[in-house]
Amino acid sequence: MTQDRTIIAVTGTDREEFLQGLVTNDIARARDGLAYTALLTPQGKLIADFFVKGEADRLLIDVASDVAAQLFQRLSMYKLRADVALAEADLKVSRGTGLAPEDALPDPRHPALGWRLYGAQAGDDGSDWAAIRVEHLIPEWGAELGPETYILEAGFERMGGVDFKKGCYVGQEVTARMKHKTELRKGFARVAVEGDAAPGAQILSNDKAVGTLHSRAGDRAIAWLRFDRAEGEMRAGEARVIRID
Repeated sequence: MTQDRTIIAVTGTDREEFLQGLVTNDIARARDGLAYTALLTPQGKLIADFFVKGEADRLLIDVASDVAAQLFQRLSMYKLRADVALAEADLKVSRGTGLAPEDALPDPRHPALGWRLYGAQAGDDGSDWAAIRVEHLIPEWGAELGPETYILEAGFERMGGVDFKKGCYVGQEVTARMKHKTELRKGFARVAVEGDAAPGAQILSNDKAVGTLHSRAGDRAIAWLRFDRAEGEMRAGEARVIRID
């Protein structure tokens, strides 16, 4: 299934410095491939996650279309007097897990997610993306990720979406504090589901809410859990839920 994506072109002599001071990852990674990154609120919550691709005279931002306008507005607000211009690019995204076409780039989040290609046509090789995401615990905007997400709870460090050595960015202080905790108490985990339970179902343990079921593929799913409470027998509706990792 083809994703609905929007490509935003960032041009101007200050484009790298501009994004570098805002997003969670080191934009230098986009010079030779795709950088997976995010823009946060000052309180450390997710505004949007996206890919950045470097080109000779511009940076391309590949973002979910339903959050593209908000991202565009927020970036425009930060632009101030920098030599930066933003515009929607007339490009589309193809993706697949088989043999990569010429000019395709590997998805930096996990090798199993294959490649992404930017051109005149959208495309998809029919890979079972839900199964791949569930198997490798890859959250997605609109399914697991949203405006209440903290990126470390969502696994951005594991997916290479945050750099703790790059310097300041919006929301850095909150993210750094979470990094230096002894352990995260909440986050995404892979679970087995025995029975009928749909995404969005509340997960209970000892009759107390401990999380939410998200994307499901067969008898496996991604769940958001409070790790300190998700113990013993867990249920989502009539289904039994078992944490795998």
